[in-house]
Amino acid sequence: MWRFKNREQAGQYLAAQMLQYASAPSTIVLGLPRGGVVVASEVARKLRLPLDVFLVRKLGVPGYEELAMGAIASGGVRVMNENVLRQIRISDDAIEAVAGREEQELRRREQAYRGNRPRLDVKNLAVILVDDGLATGATMRAAVTALRRQQPLRIIIAVPTAAPDTCNQFRAEVEDIICGMTPTPFQAVGAWFKDFSQTTDEEVQQLLRTAQRAKESRGRNCCIDKDSTSGLITY
Repeated sequence: MWRFKNREQAGQYLAAQMLQYASAPSTIVLGLPRGGVVVASEVARKLRLPLDVFLVRKLGVPGYEELAMGAIASGGVRVMNENVLRQIRISDDAIEAVAGREEQELRRREQAYRGNRPRLDVKNLAVILVDDGLATGATMRAAVTALRRQQPLRIIIAVPTAAPDTCNQFRAEVEDIICGMTPTPFQAVGAWFKDFSQTTDEEVQQLLRTAQRAKESRGRNCCIDKDSTSGLITY
């Protein structure tokens, strides 16, 4: 099975499978930092939808940080992965230490990405929640749990690649889910990208600024162009 060149290409691939949401009213695309924002930016651009960021942090197992034992999200939400916790020996104090560090980083990112902008209100909106992939699903599950508290109209998960079992588990938890490809064996999200280098805070900030300018431009400009390479309508 082929791999994505980078997150931008993954976002374009994903958007092409979501044309039913193009220009949908009362709909917003939310990217999970950091890499998910890159994918979400392409989805939002291709589908002509507003883009924002939703803060969530994985709680990695000490010494095996890529393995998620849980996740936290804006609004004080914490979701633990009971399957992982049953397989490891870790004290409550160790869990709290990890959670404390990640909560501090979440607050830092909230300030870096949102600045003086008010906290996002998604009540009565359809939310397309985008990440660069789904492995255990702990991070995405924390995001979904946190968003449900804000009473959105619908939650749609969209990822370019996912572990098949994880993708199927979410079908009962959200109104729609789009998993671009579900390879077996899955291994890890990064295995399906040629370039899976870390996204920086500066890149996230630039993408959000660009999205804001596009939103303002849409309000002034009635005309759109057709992307001849993909057949999708773009700004």
